[in-house]
Amino acid sequence: MKKINIGICGWGNVATGLYKAINKNHELIKKQANLDICIKFIGARRDNPKCNPKGVEILRDIFDVTHQDIDVVVELIGGVETARELILSALKNKKHVITANKAVIFQHGDELFNIASKNNIKILYESAVCAGTPIIKVLQEELAGNNISKISGMLNGTTNYILSEMEKGADFDPTLAIAQKKGYAEPDPSFDVDGIDAAHKIGILSYIAHGTSLPPQNFYIEGISDITSSDFKNASDLGYVIKHLAVANQINDSIELRAHPALIRKESILASLQGVRNGIEIDTDLVGKIHITGSGAGQESTASGLISDIIHLSNNNIAITDNIAQQASSESLKEFNEILFKYYFSMEIEDEKEINQKIISEADNNNIKIEQIISNKDKPSNIYFITNLVKESEASNLLNQLKAIGSVKNIKRIRIESE
Repeated sequence: MKKINIGICGWGNVATGLYKAINKNHELIKKQANLDICIKFIGARRDNPKCNPKGVEILRDIFDVTHQDIDVVVELIGGVETARELILSALKNKKHVITANKAVIFQHGDELFNIASKNNIKILYESAVCAGTPIIKVLQEELAGNNISKISGMLNGTTNYILSEMEKGADFDPTLAIAQKKGYAEPDPSFDVDGIDAAHKIGILSYIAHGTSLPPQNFYIEGISDITSSDFKNASDLGYVIKHLAVANQINDSIELRAHPALIRKESILASLQGVRNGIEIDTDLVGKIHITGSGAGQESTASGLISDIIHLSNNNIAITDNIAQQASSESLKEFNEILFKYYFSMEIEDEKEINQKIISEADNNNIKIEQIISNKDKPSNIYFITNLVKESEASNLLNQLKAIGSVKNIKRIRIESE
């Protein structure tokens, strides 16, 4: 039976979850994977009253873990710069690294993977995207023979929960408060609701599928805080739902990389995904569309992904794509202003007839076509319309011009994702 010695750095919820999962399923892992996972050291600056790691040596300096006689350093301290230094120390000391830290991979992936490759060391990070829901190895291995044109999905459970509740008629602020009470959102929720978390995840997936850099140099990110319950009612009447969508889309020799709210068709598989679950759609040339859904957070789900990486690392035949960035992608990231969308526009008005004429006039000035301006049945002062397919820059010009009309308030636009 194979044996692998690991050191865990960090002793918060994720780290204690991994410790508990390994101990709980230790015999199962030995039976299923022919592997004995031994936790030799834990790097923790302080104890965690929720978990007592019996028989495991505690090192108060987390960097000391990287100097021990172990095979793998599991980085679970969170953050970016200290995590980067810890991983660099592990690589310098010829230790493989497993991490669930999406931020450090997103911000420093190119540097870390280059150093790992030069040292013939592996960095595995399945739990960095969607926790235990498998996606990293799916792209690296199972779909390695496919040309992947597009990856899209809801990659943040907090935003999907909030938008799912708003779809039922709730408002943003009280729903966010409930999400915080349930533990779905942090006291400072900006990382989630501003779209940053989802952006990090799609950036990592694009790195694997398309060879884009980490961090990418041109990335549009937008959050969900401006969306209202009226927008959901309007979208529903048009046959859409609103989701926060993260997208990596390869078109010819350029790649669109973006994370923002979008209208998607009600009948789509992603539209049906409710609550805190994550969902990903992958467009491939050989097997068509693939959909993966599952839990995107939580102790046990994250532990599952980490254990998967440990088992995978123990296999002698692994050929992990350590450093796609070494082979620089010939594709460039497309300027966001050049991307084509149809748009949903919504606003509050005072004089419907007069404003409608001004809207149509301003749209015509920007070569934008509007088939129909519609009034919200429950709130007549709220009007909305859909445009034809236009560049982001053209839609932005129209938005700014409409904002200049004094009797128009609370104007917004949401992109419609193409099918």
